[in-house]
Amino acid sequence: MTDRVALAERLRRHFPWITLTTLTILVGFTDVNFLRPDNLLNLAADIVPLLIMAIGMTLVIYIGSIDLSSQSIANMATVLATIALPSAGVGAGVLVLAVGLAFGAVSGVVTTRLKVPSFISTLAVGGIALSVGQFASGQQALHMDAGQRLHAFGWMVGRTAGIPHELVVALLLVVVAWFIQGRMTAGRTFKAIGAGEPVAVSSGIRVERYKILAFALSGMFAAAAGLVFSVKLSGGSPTLAEGFLLPAIVAVLVGGTPLTGGVGGVINTVIGTMIVAVIRASMLYLNIPAMGQQIFFGLVLIVAIATTIDRSKMRIVK
Repeated sequence: MTDRVALAERLRRHFPWITLTTLTILVGFTDVNFLRPDNLLNLAADIVPLLIMAIGMTLVIYIGSIDLSSQSIANMATVLATIALPSAGVGAGVLVLAVGLAFGAVSGVVTTRLKVPSFISTLAVGGIALSVGQFASGQQALHMDAGQRLHAFGWMVGRTAGIPHELVVALLLVVVAWFIQGRMTAGRTFKAIGAGEPVAVSSGIRVERYKILAFALSGMFAAAAGLVFSVKLSGGSPTLAEGFLLPAIVAVLVGGTPLTGGVGGVINTVIGTMIVAVIRASMLYLNIPAMGQQIFFGLVLIVAIATTIDRSKMRIVK
């Protein structure tokens, strides 16, 4: 019996890789062009904003919380980046990252100091971010000047040796998040909080500070996702990243980081995002409309939560 449990646990750790490989092969059989290197590169480049948003969200889910403000912060970032570009140039990027960090920190403070559940605090902060984006944009789409965009963020677009530059940006951000999670005290503390917050508190860890940091980093990564989105599409809108929240959460969970936290992490989310990308691509090949995609991701989210959550940490569900 013990051997069976150990085998099941090993298989569960490798389940994201198995799922990704299986889905890729199935879609490849449906359309052989799907497996062409240039198609896979384009597919990867298209999901860069989603990956960046999901990476930031991973740090919050890793501690056993949730961040529902990411999509709204990303939308707001596209607007602020577009507005600030003419006067600030590349500084517009620094500005939106700082704003995202601040909004995330507010979510953390409300959650830890006011004892408001994270899904409520981040939903409220997301509503504020949405309103800021709507007010700043006049509730309309904004466009970047092509020359100013290339001068400030030309390094973020285009290709070198066939590799899209946004993929390089995403890789650097993944490395930063992985380093924080795996090589810094903050990352080890995030894991301790997710594995058992009461134990972490009794060990003398300043849990509140690290939880605020996790939310702040999530906000900053969401803003980075918005910045990349804005530069790719040469503009901003308070609804530009609409529809990204659910796939981002799905990417984190199917990658192997459960809502109860403590296991999984950044690399798992990279795999989870690839799974989401393949699923979305297969839906496009099958001509499934956007509404159908959202329904499907909603069902996947329910299944992912039900199969990955640690019920020993949630004896009562409210």
